[in-house]
Amino acid sequence: MITKAILSINPNAKVNVINDEDIDNCTINWLEGTTPIAKADIEAKMVEVQEEYDANQYKRDRATAYPSIQEQLDMQYWDKVNGTTNWEDAIAKVKLDNPKS
Repeated sequence: MITKAILSINPNAKVNVINDEDIDNCTINWLEGTTPIAKADIEAKMVEVQEEYDANQYKRDRATAYPSIQEQLDMQYWDKVNGTTNWEDAIAKVKLDNPKS
């Protein structure tokens, strides 16, 4: 989490973080002349990164709930042949069961 926050602030940072989840008990090694970032700035970015992660939970849930691409293509083919809406119904159910936050 700390590394992700640092790279969100400075995508070019060269850094090694030991104990990446605990800002109070971590060791940050700034490498190759990377300018250190203040702890307060890293902590603030960690909050933003966590909020973004939490807000996108529905995307992760949907990704595992959708039928495979192969299954979806097969559904679309048979829907066209049979005049059904199985694919649309399956996708709508996933979206309904996993709404955007």
